[in-house]
Amino acid sequence: MAQAIIRESETEALKFPSDQDASGRSLGKEEIDLVSQAILSGTLTSTKGNFTRTLEKRFAERIGAKFAYACSSGTAAVHLAVAAIDPEPGDEIITTSITDMGALAPIVFQGAIPVFADVDPRTCNVTAETIADRISDRTKAILVTHLFGNPCDMRPIMELSRSRGIPVIEDCAQAFLGQSGDTMVGRLGAVGCFSLQQGKHITTGEGGIVVTDDAQIARRMYLFINKAWGYGDPNPDHYFLALNYRMSELQGAVALAQLDKLDKGVRQRTNLAMRLTDALQGLAGISTPYVYPGNIHTYWKYCLRVDGRRLEGGSPALGKVLKTYDVASMPRYIQKPAFQCKIFTDQRTFGNSRWPFTLARPEAVDYSPKRFPGTFSALEQVLVLPWNERYTQRHVDHLASSIREAVKSIDGGRS
Repeated sequence: MAQAIIRESETEALKFPSDQDASGRSLGKEEIDLVSQAILSGTLTSTKGNFTRTLEKRFAERIGAKFAYACSSGTAAVHLAVAAIDPEPGDEIITTSITDMGALAPIVFQGAIPVFADVDPRTCNVTAETIADRISDRTKAILVTHLFGNPCDMRPIMELSRSRGIPVIEDCAQAFLGQSGDTMVGRLGAVGCFSLQQGKHITTGEGGIVVTDDAQIARRMYLFINKAWGYGDPNPDHYFLALNYRMSELQGAVALAQLDKLDKGVRQRTNLAMRLTDALQGLAGISTPYVYPGNIHTYWKYCLRVDGRRLEGGSPALGKVLKTYDVASMPRYIQKPAFQCKIFTDQRTFGNSRWPFTLARPEAVDYSPKRFPGTFSALEQVLVLPWNERYTQRHVDHLASSIREAVKSIDGGRS
């Protein structure tokens, strides 16, 4: 390992692009030109402007959906979807134990109970089997997350949902243009939710988009974006409790330019991910991303699984050694399952009311570790590598050689 560090120091250090700044983002003249047009128009609200409306039309066409609506964040997108399903207080929405709080808080805000399903440790995603184990007569919806850009195994999930009459919401925040079989994610369930946050496949800093083919769901989501005010109706009113989740014209302008770059960026991510996968084949104690047969992974991040039985210290140890090669990584992705956050363990919601958890069945809020073997196994093994559309073959080759050297140093030279 020491020799590898010396070799690297003898040449110019390779700097990895970061999606947190311009080095790893495709932002440029196209975005500047459209934003300038928006500013010069003097109309920055999407209720009067054209950029956001154009974005919605073009995004729907690209995804193949009948309706698309832009909103202020990925969290807002999930909130729109949950609000469109319209749960009664105490209804249950089955979701994943490994996800961002932005996909969970909207459930609670709508008075429903998140019921956490276990995951397949190979993908960190829920499955039809883990979902079926959590269904009750109070289940209102199923919310699946295509984590890291890797689609869930959707065919059996959709068969389950249809057999039970339970709608599916897809969280596609990390999976733009991913496919389950021959269908793009976001098109399989009742609603698809996308995020345009800083580090996603395309970005407006913050922003979100929802898609659906259901006219009734579309209408309710459109209203929920606009405080339930019926713009264009003969006698508009605020029809129900809702928020202002609008995207501004500035964000819409950036998103329009970014949308033109989406396909190229996804190709770059996937092609280079396959190069890294090929380079790591046969490496002891390391598993490259598992993708269900027929699916297309679009690599928001690139995730390794590290076998702690073969490599002492597991993913944290490998991550620590990779730092000496200037390779960043995130062991475990999240430090604990979502259900161990205080909002769920202490039921910290509205004042001291604990609502809506006061309405929950005991089984719905049973977070016993024995119910989540896949979740704990997944978090123990996963090592998340940063990834973006500005990586090159040189970056990937350096990653591969660094990982091989790091594994060899941990493995006592056996690898």
